[in-house]
Amino acid sequence: QVQLVESGGGLVQPGGSLRLSCAASGTIFALSVMAWYRQAPGKQRELVAAMASDGRTNYADSRKGRFTISRDNAKNTVYLQMNSLKPEDTAVYYCYVRSSNTDYWGQGTQVTVSS
Repeated sequence: QVQLVESGGGLVQPGGSLRLSCAASGTIFALSVMAWYRQAPGKQRELVAAMASDGRTNYADSRKGRFTISRDNAKNTVYLQMNSLKPEDTAVYYCYVRSSNTDYWGQGTQVTVSS
């Protein structure tokens, strides 16, 4: 079993920045994929960014250039740096990892972009 603990969400003004963190713990053999998804009210959960263990990344088009995913394999932690935030970025952000062919999700952290 893998447990995920997210942190870093909150309220930020438009144009501001936030950095989300997600630490994985438990029985970890290999975290092949670490990613961030988000879900806005009334919408489906969608991919924000993903990073494979070899460093390859995948971003949703609308987040390219504003969001950066990174990971610290030694700490089993994934980060999401979010810059130039917009009100439409408001959502619950979920950490996701894939380990030993099993999907794990964090509890979610709220990000609200508002003046």
